[in-house]
Amino acid sequence: MFLPIGIKNAGNMQRQRICSRNTGLWLLAAWLLLAGAGRAWAELGGDVTTVAADREQMQGAKRNVRRAENYTAHEYEAQSGAVVREYVSPAGQVFGVAWQGPRIPDLRQLFGAYYAPYERAASAARNERHRGPLLIQEPGLVVQSGGHMRAYSGFAYVPKLMPAGVRAEEIR
Repeated sequence: MFLPIGIKNAGNMQRQRICSRNTGLWLLAAWLLLAGAGRAWAELGGDVTTVAADREQMQGAKRNVRRAENYTAHEYEAQSGAVVREYVSPAGQVFGVAWQGPRIPDLRQLFGAYYAPYERAASAARNERHRGPLLIQEPGLVVQSGGHMRAYSGFAYVPKLMPAGVRAEEIR
């Protein structure tokens, strides 16, 4: 069968255009991922300027900002219904977080760099017991978390980041 050269190669040209378009989409997706990777969320040890970004990430609604003598507590309600409070020192550093609600919020997001030590300690605690609230008291991190279906609560703080005069009982 005789086909003019343009028609014979039309399939190859179509495939090249599709591959070229897909390559462009992959490059765009990779760029967006890398551009978003630098975005910081509020987390233990993080900066106060990231509290709003954290609330946005959890699709939360701002509820309250409470100022005390040695800290400011930013409270918001996540889309999941969990109420999250982030405690910020006068130096602008997040030193504690607390939550309560029908679901436990994303602790990886809230704990940031402190998530790995939390995960190790929580895993060890689970191996030692079967029921009850989780209590971790390490020199660099204190966490308490517990509850039952649709009623969870907990808190975490970094002792060395707590401002002078702030008691652990205030982080609730």
